[in-house]
Amino acid sequence: MGLHFGPRERAFLVARRAWDDKLASVMNLGLIFGGRSAEHEVSLVSARCLSAVLDRTKYNVVPIGITREGTWVMPRDLDEALAKGLVEVASDPVVLAPDPVHPGLRVVDGQLLPLDVVFPVLHGPYGEDGTVQGLLELAGVPYAGAGVAASAVAMDKELMKAVFKAAGLPQVDYLVLRDRGAAPQSCVAEVEDALDYPMFVKPANMGSSVGITKAHDRDELVEALEVAFRYDRKVIVEASCVGRELECAVLGNVTPEVSLPGEVVPANEYYDYEAKYTEGKMRFAIPAPLSEAQREEVRRLAAAAFTAIDCAGFARVDFFIEEPGGRVLVNEINTLPGLTEMSAFPKLWEASGIPYAELADRIIALALERHAARAALLTQR
Repeated sequence: MGLHFGPRERAFLVARRAWDDKLASVMNLGLIFGGRSAEHEVSLVSARCLSAVLDRTKYNVVPIGITREGTWVMPRDLDEALAKGLVEVASDPVVLAPDPVHPGLRVVDGQLLPLDVVFPVLHGPYGEDGTVQGLLELAGVPYAGAGVAASAVAMDKELMKAVFKAAGLPQVDYLVLRDRGAAPQSCVAEVEDALDYPMFVKPANMGSSVGITKAHDRDELVEALEVAFRYDRKVIVEASCVGRELECAVLGNVTPEVSLPGEVVPANEYYDYEAKYTEGKMRFAIPAPLSEAQREEVRRLAAAAFTAIDCAGFARVDFFIEEPGGRVLVNEINTLPGLTEMSAFPKLWEASGIPYAELADRIIALALERHAARAALLTQR
């Protein structure tokens, strides 16, 4: 008796064969970079580093820049755009075609440039927060990284912390403030009743430590709130953890694979924007000097955080280790982590046996795999 496949199984087999065919041929890979967030420059550096390791025998890289104003353009010279910035180079306007049957870009002459997969290298709002992911879903284009919901939850620190709490993941104490930008000093008593100094003040939706301040007293708290409310209507105030900062990289879809943990050793008082992106302002210790039990606990919690938000593709999970005591606390998860030469994500995987070029290949393969699985789901009765 032959095997019988239902509609869902047949759809998956067709999608899987299409995925295998793509892997065996040169793919049009859309590289999206720039964006409307305060992390625009970081995105360009990440895209430049990623572009340098992409195998051009496997990928025809299609540059897709997003200006600070949100305009989508195709630079005529990718390397020049990534080195000088989008406003300094010649480019043509493009539009993502809202046609899942023929996924691609509408270029200046109206023709369709097909896209097999997209790698968004966008950090912060309007890119890492589910907005671009939703657009790519509507257009039917496979894309690297987390889906709409996971991206949105991870970007919004309030929602992320709520999901982590529901999953039983240990965290520092925190407070959420909303719509108080007009009078940030009105928050002081509420914050001081809940937390002790020093404390960290953060915009709820921002990455790369943009807008984050460590407040040691009331005057610094008022100033920190003013800074954070410039970036977001929601602000998170967190208890300071005395201890060490760790990072762990995750790769996978259904079954996450976790790297060796690394320890962040910043030259500044804490791991701020300057420390992250200025040569000599920080160093990584990979693997982190941990006991075997601590190492496995960090890796377990990294996988648990990845699963808790229903992440996919790749992510970086950040931790604290309290001292004394050694308790491991989850800080946050980043669904589109930095991919620069200084960034932890590629460094952690390289130390774990996966060089950057292979890492890029695996992330792209995971994007196609996830798209094939989603394409197999029924969309009508």
